[in-house]
Order: sequence, then C-alpha cells, then structure tokens
Amino acid sequence: MTTTSTPAPTVVDFWFDPACPWAWMTSRWIDEVAAHRDLDVRWHVMSLSVLNEGRDDLPERYQRLMSEGWAPVRVLVAAARDHGDKVLKPLYDAMGTRRHPGGRSDTDAIIAESLADVGLPPELAAVGGTDEVDDLLRASHGEAIALVGAEVGTPVVAIDGVGYFGPVVTPAPTGQAALDLFDGLVAMTRVPGFYELKRTRTAGPSFA
Repeated sequence: MTTTSTPAPTVVDFWFDPACPWAWMTSRWIDEVAAHRDLDVRWHVMSLSVLNEGRDDLPERYQRLMSEGWAPVRVLVAAARDHGDKVLKPLYDAMGTRRHPGGRSDTDAIIAESLADVGLPPELAAVGGTDEVDDLLRASHGEAIALVGAEVGTPVVAIDGVGYFGPVVTPAPTGQAALDLFDGLVAMTRVPGFYELKRTRTAGPSFA
C-alpha cells in the first residue's frame, strides 16, 4: 500500500507597518492569494519610524509621519506579546481599514477603535506612548532587515525564507492576476543571484 503525502503549505512571512499604504495594498494581494492557494501566512511588524530613525534630511511632512508612526506599531507588538501573534492580522486589518480606504489620520482614535474591534483591552493603547516594547519592535523589524538590507521600505515579503522588499503594486491585484504575480515572485525566490527589479511609480495607492 502506498501513501501520498500532502505537500506542505508555502510559508509567507509578511512584515508591515500599519501606516504604510503600499504595505496595505500588498497585504490585500496576499489575502487574495491565500484564498486560492495553500499558504501559511505569518504576520510581523516592522517600522518606518525605526527605519528612518536619526534621519534629519526627511521633509517636515515625513518627519511628522515618522513621529506619529511609533504608537501603532508599539500597540501591535504589545498586543502580540500579551495575546499571541494571532491577533496581529485582525488588529492590522482594523487599523489599516480606517487609515487607508477610510482616509483617517486620527491615530489615537484609530488605535482605540481597532482594539475594541478585535476585543483587546483598551489599556494596550497606553503602550503606544512608551518605549516598553521597543526591544521587541526592533527585534521584529531587524528580522526583516536581515533578509533584505537597510535600503528598503515596507512591506517585506519572504517566501519559504527568501525575502524581498515589495512587491509594490496598485491597485491590489485580484483573481488570476493576483496568482500570476505570486507565481512570479516564487520564481524570483528560486534564482539565487536575483536582487532587484524596479521602475518609477507613476500612480499612488488605489483603494477602490
């Protein structure tokens, strides 16, 4: 009697900053792919505020965004610390839906409402104004940077351990187009010497 083993799911590690609209677009794409393929998607936090820490050459608008970006990632990390990594995706979804397609920028209210949506203690919001979980945040961020280097942004996506910055795409592909893009990225991960593919963006993120 012969037995047929079931192939293991493809492991996708996804690092995101909830403030980044491009990471949001890519996360919607991964959700689409996961609905049709056997994926084990593992969500992780990285931080544009950590990535750009100490940079005085950023325009004032971006300096403000980096300053405001600390609280959401800290709350996400604290939530995972206290309640397990399983809460990262639903909390990210709640935050991102308000900020990106919702067009909101009232960070404190977004955090409070999102915690309530996911059924997490409201007290977690206070962590956003402290450095209580910064060691954990930097460690999670550092895992992404170790895969792709410092000259990147969000998101970082790794497939079976091989990571890249991106893909950066708008709008988020659906249907067969989403699967084709995923298959292309899988093919890239299998070429040991492949490092970069890029063109100038001519459109902003579309949440339609």
